[in-house]
Amino acid sequence: MTLPRHTIRVVTLGCAKNTVDSEVLMGQLKLNNIRVLRDGEKGREDSVIINTCGFINDAKEESIETILGFIDAKKSGKLKQVYVMGCLSERFKEPLQKEIPEVDEYFGVRDLSEIVTRMGASYRKDLLGERYLTTPNHYAYLKIAEGCDRSCSFCAIPGIRGKHISRPIEDIVDEAKRLAAQGVKELLLISQDLTYYGIDLYKKQMLPELVTILSDLKLFTWIRLHYLFPTTFPDELLGVMASRPDICNYVDIPLQHISDRILKSMRRGVDKAGTYSLMAKFRQQLPEAVVRAAFIVGYPGETEEEFEELKTFIRDTRFDRVGVFTYSHEEDTFAFGMEDDVPAEVKQSRAAEIMDIQQGISLELNQMKVGKLFRVLIDRMEGDFFVGRTEFDSPEVDNEVLIKKTAKLKIGEFYTAKIVEADAFDLYGEIEKDSLK
Repeated sequence: MTLPRHTIRVVTLGCAKNTVDSEVLMGQLKLNNIRVLRDGEKGREDSVIINTCGFINDAKEESIETILGFIDAKKSGKLKQVYVMGCLSERFKEPLQKEIPEVDEYFGVRDLSEIVTRMGASYRKDLLGERYLTTPNHYAYLKIAEGCDRSCSFCAIPGIRGKHISRPIEDIVDEAKRLAAQGVKELLLISQDLTYYGIDLYKKQMLPELVTILSDLKLFTWIRLHYLFPTTFPDELLGVMASRPDICNYVDIPLQHISDRILKSMRRGVDKAGTYSLMAKFRQQLPEAVVRAAFIVGYPGETEEEFEELKTFIRDTRFDRVGVFTYSHEEDTFAFGMEDDVPAEVKQSRAAEIMDIQQGISLELNQMKVGKLFRVLIDRMEGDFFVGRTEFDSPEVDNEVLIKKTAKLKIGEFYTAKIVEADAFDLYGEIEKDSLK
């Protein structure tokens, strides 16, 4: 038997798209007989590869702190090499090389083959799609496109990741089949902009067709869609979602604001009336669906009146989930030429106000679930509870269902749970005896 010749820890920061990139890299390394450790996994590594995020200031700071931490470990002799890849490295390679020269090498977001070769392994194109899953075995992310063609004024992603490139449907289907063969029951489709899928490759929006094809495979209990851009939203997708029980009743949409002036400045391609109209379509055609919306507060020039307008929109619409970000003034974006004139403390105060409003809405909506039955997927054990999710909740960002360990449950299995208690962000359930296997 050939013994592993090197141990590399891969640390992933940022979004689920980074998670997929790390999993592809780890798959290549493992098939080259290199021992790979996930972040947090017990073991002693020789080298570390840090997959960074460079999207907004907080993410950049976290990435730099992580790099410096591993550099300290290298200086003390606990590590031989430190490598950096991903968005921060792509965006700021030269400044990083100057400021943190102790890193052995920096790689960008499209340097997979170079990284594999640098690790002393052979890059194999035939293994693209082979991944070492870092998520629990029962769910996995599947990236259907790379990059973005939108021109949002605040966003650095197109400059980091490049233009939108859709993956061929047959490649996506092949990877989906491989994931199902590994025991994946929940497939989470991701890209920077799902709704744009297919325009570059097939000359039309193909997300409804892709989702239909994946549903027809009948390989997954749940198929979840992440990041549905509001502009040119494909209405036929709603019909597909409504008619397919395996497609989660879950809409994740970055709306960012509701003020016409700010939406125009943000270059979002949609206005207030169009946003309200789209929300009405969701409620009418997918009445059971939850909507997760994301917003930015403190955008350049945002007035108190415009912020109040946003608060009113959130109160009126009663989103099931809300994420709020304070505006980050990013170089190489259109908005960088504007004055970042909303003070940091005002940005934070506005974000807190939004979350206070949403907490009240979430509590009311969750308490309406008490006494009802839901299908729950068990993700893990934690303390005295099994922790699971309904189809209305995505991993790590949404509500969880906590079930006392008095029941004998299996991780990665589905059960029927009755909700007996609810707070703003968690549900407490009891398993129905009929669903125990």
